[in-house]
Amino acid sequence: MPAELWSSHGSPRQVPPQQAGAAGQSLATAQWCARRGWPVHPLAPGRKFPPSNCDNCRRPGHSSTGCPCRPAGRWCHGFLAATLDQRRICDWWGPNPQFGVGVACGPAHLVVIDIDAHPKQLPSRDRLLPGITIRDSVDLAGLTTGFHTLAILAALRDVSSPADDATTLRVRTPSGGLHVWYRARERCQWQCSSGSSQGRGLAWQVDVRAHGGYIVAPGTTTRSGTYTAIGDIRQPAVLPSWLAQELERTGHLPARRVAAPRPVPARARQAVLAADGSHSRKTLSSVLAPVEACGLVPEGAGFSETLNRAAFTLGGLVAAGRLDQDKAERALQAAATAARPAQERRNTHIIRSGMGAGLKHPLYARSRP
Repeated sequence: MPAELWSSHGSPRQVPPQQAGAAGQSLATAQWCARRGWPVHPLAPGRKFPPSNCDNCRRPGHSSTGCPCRPAGRWCHGFLAATLDQRRICDWWGPNPQFGVGVACGPAHLVVIDIDAHPKQLPSRDRLLPGITIRDSVDLAGLTTGFHTLAILAALRDVSSPADDATTLRVRTPSGGLHVWYRARERCQWQCSSGSSQGRGLAWQVDVRAHGGYIVAPGTTTRSGTYTAIGDIRQPAVLPSWLAQELERTGHLPARRVAAPRPVPARARQAVLAADGSHSRKTLSSVLAPVEACGLVPEGAGFSETLNRAAFTLGGLVAAGRLDQDKAERALQAAATAARPAQERRNTHIIRSGMGAGLKHPLYARSRP
C-alpha cells in the first residue's frame, strides 16, 4: 500500500505500513476501500481485470443470476461479487496477496472519468465530442489525447477540466492517463461508456466508469506500474452539475429516466379552456411556464418529465389546430435550451418524442364527437 494512503484523512491502519510490504499491500488497499463504502473484488495478479471464474461458472450458458458462488464467498463474476465484508476481504487477499483491487462503481455510487493518453489517430470530427459540432475551420493540430478533448469540452462550458480538479480524488494510471473520482448525486445510476462510442460517449479517449463497471483502486500495482493517488485528497467530491448535465446529454442515464407520456394534466386542460383561437400566445406561455421554471434550479426539478409533458401537451394543441407546430416546437426548444443549455441533443429527443405522442391525442377546448 502506498504510504500516502496512510494520512490524516482517516485511513484505517488494518496493516501498519511498515509491516505491509508486498505481501500486505493489496489486503490493506482492499480494507481501506471497503471502510469508505466502496465494495471491492480481486483483480488477476499483475492485471487490471478480474481473475478467472471457477470451472462451473466458466461453463457455456452459465449465468451469475442464482449462482451459488457469490453467497458462498467466492470471487466469481468479477465486480458482481464485490463486497464490504472485512472477513471475506481477508479470506480473499490474505492467501492471495498478488491479487489487485477493483472497486464496483455502481454499489459505491461512484462516477469515475477515465482519461486516456494513448497516441491514436483522430476519429472523424463528429466523434470527438459526441453531439457537438466541430467545424472544418477549427484547427485540430496537436489534439492527441483524452486530456485535450475533455479540456475542450470544459472550455465550451466555461469551467475547468476535471483533470485539474484538485478537490476530488485523482489517480494517475501507469500508462499516463488519469482517473477522476466523483460521488454520484441523488443515487443516479449513471451508465458506463467507452470513449466516443456510437451508443453513448462523453469524449474521444475519455471513458466513464459507473453503474455496471469497476475501477482499479489507488495503490494497486500491475505489470505496467502502480495506480497512484495525486495530492492529498482521498475522497471523491460530488459530481459537478455541469458534468452531470453533460453525462445526461450524452446518454449516460437509463432510458427509463425519460417519463412516458401520461394523461394530460389538469394544468394543460385549463390552459386550453382558458384560451380561444385568438389567444395562442397566452396558451403557449401557459404550457411553457413549468419548463421555464426549471431553469431557476441548476439540476433536478424533474426537468425531463416536465419537458416531456409540455411537448405532449403542445402536440395535442397542434393536432387540434390551436397552435402552429413549427412555432410551438421552436418556442419549446428555446425554453428547454434556456433551462438546460448543456443537453440540447437530449432536449430535442424528448421534444420530438413527446410532441409525436401528443399529435395522436388532439386537445380541444370543448368536447367533440
